[in-house]
Amino acid sequence: MNLQSYNDQDLVKLYVTGNENGLQELLRRHKSKIYTSIYLLVKDQYLAEDIFQDAFIKVINTLRSGRYNEEGKFLPWVMRIAHNLVIDYFRKEKRTPIITSSDGMDVFNTLQFYDESAEDKMLRDQTHKDLKAMIQLLPDEQKEVLLMRHYADLSFKEIADLTDVSINTALGRMRYALSNLRKMLKTKEMTYKG
Repeated sequence: MNLQSYNDQDLVKLYVTGNENGLQELLRRHKSKIYTSIYLLVKDQYLAEDIFQDAFIKVINTLRSGRYNEEGKFLPWVMRIAHNLVIDYFRKEKRTPIITSSDGMDVFNTLQFYDESAEDKMLRDQTHKDLKAMIQLLPDEQKEVLLMRHYADLSFKEIADLTDVSINTALGRMRYALSNLRKMLKTKEMTYKG
């Protein structure tokens, strides 16, 4: 049986009906592209392999449970699963993103890190916590671009490719995300001053 002539949809059907070779061929066909997209985000070979395996465990579980219904769109579906796992990883890691003020300065660098008093440290820690909470309040598309740009250090072209939008859309989402964060920061500052 030459599976290379089968399309993805037929291979999925083959696997769902109990033929493991269907999944093997799908893996052979798409592993490189899926793994590379994960690696570009996390920039760590072992972590990328872990996330790749987690993605395929989800794929297998979904296929076996009969919940797969992405007719003819196997690769984009798996890429979305992998991409969501990467975003979850960065959320769990809670790495602090770079947020620039209107004059181009990194907001965190403007906080004084030298000779920090206990109060300064508490204020900085609170600001980091506040910022993480604010990021969670952003609409999903804005949050996603912000996480990919600042946590994963991806270019806007890479973000556009991974999220399946134009570069202009990715840039626009980033602009809105930063604008929304600045508004939230201003509101918070006014709350402290008031």
